[in-house]
Amino acid sequence: MKYLIAGLGNPGPEYADTRHNIGFQAVDALAHRFETTFSPNRYADTASFRHKGRTFILIKPQTFMNLSGKAVRYWLEQEGLSPEQLLVITDDLALPFGKVRLRASGGAGGHNGLTSIIELLGTEAFPRLRFGIGNEFARGRQSEHVLGTWSTEERESLADRIELVGKAVLQFGFLGIAQAMNSFNKR
Repeated sequence: MKYLIAGLGNPGPEYADTRHNIGFQAVDALAHRFETTFSPNRYADTASFRHKGRTFILIKPQTFMNLSGKAVRYWLEQEGLSPEQLLVITDDLALPFGKVRLRASGGAGGHNGLTSIIELLGTEAFPRLRFGIGNEFARGRQSEHVLGTWSTEERESLADRIELVGKAVLQFGFLGIAQAMNSFNKR
C-alpha cells in the first residue's frame, strides 16, 4: 500500500522556520528518521521510504501555499493514488500550539493551502492533520504570527510535537484515518 504525505509550506529560506511551514518541518523529520532525502521534482520536492510493507511518498509543494493543490493533484495522479491515500499536514490558527487534530475530510477552515487542494481535487474528502500554531496575536497581526518564527517557549517542545505528528502519519498508513483520529485527537 502507498500513501502520499503532503507537508504544506512555502519554499525559500525566508519561510524555513515559520509557523506556516510546519508541514515542511514534519515531513523533513520523517525523511530524517527514515534516512531519506528530498529531491527537486515537478511541483514539489519529494522523498519516499518503506516501512513495514508500506510506502510513504513525502512531498513539499514548491508552488507556494496558495497553489498547493497543483502539486498535490499532480503527485496523486502520478502515483495512481486516491484522495483517501493522501494525508495533508498543515498549520491551524484555531488550535492551541502543538495540538494535533486529524480529520477524514472537511472544509478549508480559511486555510489557503487547503482551499487550493479542495478546488483542484474537486473534493473535501481527503485526510488532513492540522497542527495548532495558536492565535496569540494582536488584532490585524495574523499574517505576522503565521509567517513568524517559533517563540522560545514553542521551540522547547516543538521537536516532541513533530515526533508525535510522525507517529500519527505512520498510524494513518498502517491502521487508517479512523484509528489515527482515535489515538491522536485526544492528546
